[in-house]
Amino acid sequence: MNWADIIVLVLAVILILSVAVQQSQDSVQDAFSGEKSELFKNQKARGLDLLLMRVTMATSLLFVGMVFVSLLLHKNA
Repeated sequence: MNWADIIVLVLAVILILSVAVQQSQDSVQDAFSGEKSELFKNQKARGLDLLLMRVTMATSLLFVGMVFVSLLLHKNA
């Protein structure tokens, strides 16, 4: 296990936590009824939601990049 594998594991944990903390855009009632409320569809993320969205995007890009780095390191080893 090299440094790239450790970074991938840390990024995976951060990615899981950032997705788990985000608020859902759908209500529970819509999930069971099959309806989709269009009232709040075009609202932009603000505050903590915006921060979590940006952290999730950045972490996912870093995660994918580090997975490729890790694969290259294991291929050459």
